[in-house]
Amino acid sequence: MANILISGASIAGTSAAYWLRRHGFTVTVVERAPAVRAGGYKVDLRGAALRVIERMGIMDAVRARATDMRVATHYDADGEKVATMDADLFGGRSGDDVEIMRGDLNELLYELTRDEVEYVFDDSVTAIAEDGTVAFERSGPRVFDLVIGADGAHSNVRRLAFGPEEGFVRHLGHYISICSVPDPLGLDREEAVHAAPGRTANVYSTRQDDGVARAMFIWSSPPLAYDHRDVERQKELLGAAMSGMRWEVPRLLDAVREADDLYFDAVCQIRMDRWSKGRVVLLGDAAYCASPASGQGTSLAVVGAYVLAGELAAGRGPEGYERELRDFVTANQALADANLKGMVIPSRFALWFQLAMIRLIPRLPGRDRMVERVAGPIRRAANAIALKDYVE
Repeated sequence: MANILISGASIAGTSAAYWLRRHGFTVTVVERAPAVRAGGYKVDLRGAALRVIERMGIMDAVRARATDMRVATHYDADGEKVATMDADLFGGRSGDDVEIMRGDLNELLYELTRDEVEYVFDDSVTAIAEDGTVAFERSGPRVFDLVIGADGAHSNVRRLAFGPEEGFVRHLGHYISICSVPDPLGLDREEAVHAAPGRTANVYSTRQDDGVARAMFIWSSPPLAYDHRDVERQKELLGAAMSGMRWEVPRLLDAVREADDLYFDAVCQIRMDRWSKGRVVLLGDAAYCASPASGQGTSLAVVGAYVLAGELAAGRGPEGYERELRDFVTANQALADANLKGMVIPSRFALWFQLAMIRLIPRLPGRDRMVERVAGPIRRAANAIALKDYVE
């Protein structure tokens, strides 16, 4: 297979483009958006993903753009500080971890590949024939040896090759929404959090931000009926879910109404028995979305791209990719349920207990054990694969 189409120019797609070109394949990337998507939220690279980044030669650039988040502060409804966590405890950031804005990482990967990869923007796949002929919304049909669906949890390629999304989604009982807002608190590499039973509001600013923050909302909810392209409806649903919350939430919701970069989606996972069919193979969230609650979606995309390209180059094809990656995916998807319990608190008593423990931990002699309890499962999942050396 020499001529490969990748649908999706996000982390999974641009990472795969790099490794496939390095192995000598001819690569085309098609992306529905008019350019590589900027902005987004902060993401973590951990364990095996950092080893892949090192092999790509961009570790220094990634570290230079790290968010450098220092602390997370919890506020009550009246705006009083009630508890503080350092970076070791919130998100389990200990040891082999780099946090970076999603848009910054994607820009680095795009710059790494743009001179050797054909990028086709403002277009998308509409049909894939058994002989490899691909039809597009705007471009004329072309023939490829392989089509890689790296187009997210709502993958168009997966729908065309495998059928409707509903057959592969595991809903985790929550929704999440993120967008850029004016910084309401003058934050300095800090997360500000306000939680109520069943819902949490969070706003943060990184060292790269200048008067801009990201607001994140997460709440318990059964599946909602809406079009994932209808942004105005999503803003209505978000406002209804956060209605009645105090602290800075009303001001944040006012800013959401003006935001042009809203992310809104169910906290869900994609579970599939196989990731390939005929000339199509799925990568990243399209194949095995772990949900934002896992904290490992970006690492799965980066590692998955490395393994897929390597197994294709070694002649073992999509079957080798699945054999190498399946246990790694399973370990990282398993993080989501436990993490959600700390992100959205179900009752007032559980919230009181969580905040009491946050205040108490810094004074405990066994603090290191508490950090390990948070970070240990994440670190083990992030390293649950032995990377092969596919490139001499």
